[in-house]
Amino acid sequence: MSFKAALDDIQFNLFEMGLLKQIQVLPGFEEITDDIVPAVLEENAKFVEEQLAPLNKVGDMEHAQWSNGEVKSPTGFKDAFKAYTESGWQALQHEVEYGGQGFPKLIAAATSENLHAANMSFGLCPMLTDGCVEAIRQAGSEQQKNLFIPPLLDGRWTGTMNLTEPQAGSDLALVNSKAIRQEDGTYRLFGQKIFITYGEHDMSENIIHLVLARTPDAPKGVKGISLFVVPKFLVNEDGSLGKRNDVFCTSIEHKLGIHASPTAVLVFGDNKGEVGEGAVAYLVGEENAGLSYMFIMMNEARFNVGIQGIAVSERASQQALAYAKERLQGSSIDRQTDRQAGPVPIIHHPDVQRMLQTMQSLTQGARAIALYAATAHDLSTHHTDDTVRGHNKKIQEYLVPIVKGFSTEMSLEVTSLGVQVHGGMGFIEETGAAQYYRDARILPIYEGTTAIQANDFIGRKTLRDNGEVALYFVAEMKKTREELQQSSVQHAKQMADYFSNAITAYQSAIETILDYAVHDQLREAYAVSVPFLMLAGYVHSAWHFAKAALVSQDKGTPFNKEKQQLALFYMTQVLPRVTGLSETIKASRYVPQMVIRD
Repeated sequence: MSFKAALDDIQFNLFEMGLLKQIQVLPGFEEITDDIVPAVLEENAKFVEEQLAPLNKVGDMEHAQWSNGEVKSPTGFKDAFKAYTESGWQALQHEVEYGGQGFPKLIAAATSENLHAANMSFGLCPMLTDGCVEAIRQAGSEQQKNLFIPPLLDGRWTGTMNLTEPQAGSDLALVNSKAIRQEDGTYRLFGQKIFITYGEHDMSENIIHLVLARTPDAPKGVKGISLFVVPKFLVNEDGSLGKRNDVFCTSIEHKLGIHASPTAVLVFGDNKGEVGEGAVAYLVGEENAGLSYMFIMMNEARFNVGIQGIAVSERASQQALAYAKERLQGSSIDRQTDRQAGPVPIIHHPDVQRMLQTMQSLTQGARAIALYAATAHDLSTHHTDDTVRGHNKKIQEYLVPIVKGFSTEMSLEVTSLGVQVHGGMGFIEETGAAQYYRDARILPIYEGTTAIQANDFIGRKTLRDNGEVALYFVAEMKKTREELQQSSVQHAKQMADYFSNAITAYQSAIETILDYAVHDQLREAYAVSVPFLMLAGYVHSAWHFAKAALVSQDKGTPFNKEKQQLALFYMTQVLPRVTGLSETIKASRYVPQMVIRD
């Protein structure tokens, strides 16, 4: 089936839910008008639908190919990347002074979803470049900004993030790559990095690696990590390319999914380039402050991985819906006595409808959270009032683990249901349903596993401020519940009752986590960090569905009617999951530690 970007729901969030209006009044975004935004989104949708979506299966079948240190991208990818960057999509959200277009994060989040829904393996390259640009912009010197950012935005170069090593995994305290300072102020870098997305490819003329490493006298642990820029080709003062640097790809991984995206093993300092032994590296910021700089890129990536979860869920949902409308099987439950009626499209079967609506509601709920978080980001960086900026920074930081953790875990359920809707044909590669399932499986793992997101959600986002932001959301949700109870929305009372129970479960879970901390029961709190994160995701989705139902109540368009129906489905059929999660969180104090046998 042909893919169509979810512009109806994206624009519903931007316009009818009022997100765009909050951004248009901010300094720097005055030209982001009501007519400009739909035009940009429609042009973006047209590009990804026509040029990237057809390459999704091509990339899955062909894979990226490694040979003698070089990587060849699948058929069509190189030309598509050239078209993508020449059309300005890489530069969309970045600063005008470096060649960007200065659009808000809110619009970039929408176009990013379209990109990854069309072709997630392709989208990983510009996604990592975005993070690289942001890290250099915030932490780099003026010379580094002017030298590296413009070519990254115009597509001549791409960027990577080099964190982990074979012995380190997610524990960056164990990183041991070395960077030795030279008399000219540069460094020579030695070590091996693994799991480097687009660490080597043929789609751009240069690759800019951001690399974590230690200087010889650095403190142990994360306090001794520095951040370096290591170009594949050295860059002359005039921006032209120089000698081949001493960084090479020794292999790429064979993976369950995202086959077209090369996941590279990179070796620095193996004396294979044109610069002598040791990769020439340039310090970003100060020595031993690298982890804080890298988290700029990491947080950018985490949000965008959450967007990937929404994107692949949208793609799987569209395909499942189309298949269910075409596949004839079984008699309608409404006419069982009519044996002559013949088979009906499976979309008429109640359980297929349940699966499809579960897929759609989880996807739309997660999308609403992500776009709301993107709005908070824009408010935190562009609002003129310090208090408003600070408040929205806290909101955005609180929501990032939910966007990353909940959306990616949700994508596993949605893509699995997509296979199920197809029945046996879903297990057959030719339908394409299995690819979404395989591609989605990496999302809860990279850029910090779900448990890492959940631990951060508890430690830095809930306990650090004694639940201030979490309880702020509870208060806002209660206001929405009151509006729903007093509205003329169909089945408003039923939705409000289910939503009320969920808010109570959320508040109870927050208070339980805070109580664990007060009584020095951190093990009990962190043992249920993932259930706590998922509970928050379900309830925040419900909050946005409640607001969507209110917004849609006086509008008779088919989309608004469907939104109200989906809100009712979500409230009654998906949201009750939070009750069990809440009980799990409360019961954590009774769970003994696992017996570990030799």
